[in-house]
Amino acid sequence: MRFSSVADLVAKAAEDGASDIHLVCGIPPKYRLRGDLACMCDEALTHEECEAYAKELAGELYPRLGSIGELDLAREFGGRRVRVNLFFQQEHLSAAIRLLSSSIPQLENLGLPPVVSEFPSLHSGIVLVTGETGSGKSTTLAALPERINQTRDQHIITLEDPIEYVYTPARCVINQREIGRDTRSYSDGLRAILREDPDVILIGEMRDLDTIETALTAAETGHLVFATLHTGSAADSVDRIVNVFPEGKQRQIRLQLSMTLRAVLSQQLVRTADVKGRVLACETLIVTSAVKNLIREGKTPQIANALSTSAKEGGITMDNFLINLCRARRITPQSACDAARDPDYVRKSVGTAAPGAAYPAYH
Repeated sequence: MRFSSVADLVAKAAEDGASDIHLVCGIPPKYRLRGDLACMCDEALTHEECEAYAKELAGELYPRLGSIGELDLAREFGGRRVRVNLFFQQEHLSAAIRLLSSSIPQLENLGLPPVVSEFPSLHSGIVLVTGETGSGKSTTLAALPERINQTRDQHIITLEDPIEYVYTPARCVINQREIGRDTRSYSDGLRAILREDPDVILIGEMRDLDTIETALTAAETGHLVFATLHTGSAADSVDRIVNVFPEGKQRQIRLQLSMTLRAVLSQQLVRTADVKGRVLACETLIVTSAVKNLIREGKTPQIANALSTSAKEGGITMDNFLINLCRARRITPQSACDAARDPDYVRKSVGTAAPGAAYPAYH
């Protein structure tokens, strides 16, 4: 069975609960089901079919693809919003398509630690959402300002590449700016935002020195900043930010970060025990006075120890979150060990998994 349009591909993927679609010349269309890739049909894609899909996906932006080699954008097909990356490989066009939720989920429905529901009440500082590609960062990042949109009278500005979730203003004024279309870069857009009277700033990704430095300044001057980083743990996030800067400036950045960082969420998705979906596992670092001192003094390796003793403040390590999921029978002991930072610790803790409350699953 061949698919006549991108809308048909998206409809099939959505019906089956897939998260991503991959279109590559010479193999059948594939989609990601419960973390693994599967064929959507038996027929391999031809060069001409890949080109036709790329034209449909890119629309009026298609001419730019030939000059720059890849293209990021968001589109809607059959009422379903998707994020698209188009690129050339071996002189053929390929596409990676991420299916997005039709609406921004509520924080309570994501399986996040309870303390996260307090973050939209913050009035300044930085909250980071970290994790590998496909770990649910964008969904969590979108849900945080949406809660503010429903509960506070504020001005929210987002910088995204591309815009994924589209907000419907409720109590807030919301401006969503797309990199490459509404502003040239994250750093240019963020500098301009500081002159646009924002209360809340969402940064799709803190990629470079200028963006990070301006985000720290925004947080210092009374703004609430939500942003993502591609790091694997809370401690790694601190090091990643500091190490972007030259050595002579790192002490100042550690000081700024110790004063502005409020929390770090480090996410991954783990296959559920019934193999019907994936569930969120989330490490949560709450920046206490002790953690501020560790950041300021450059003792980031000790942050992991501080995190393991911060349950009273709402913090939880990735391994303990996995243990909780396992004891609730949401994931298997093997999946918990595979995803753990310290597999031996998790293995010793999940020898007997007792029933418990269910956690919502990502699909």
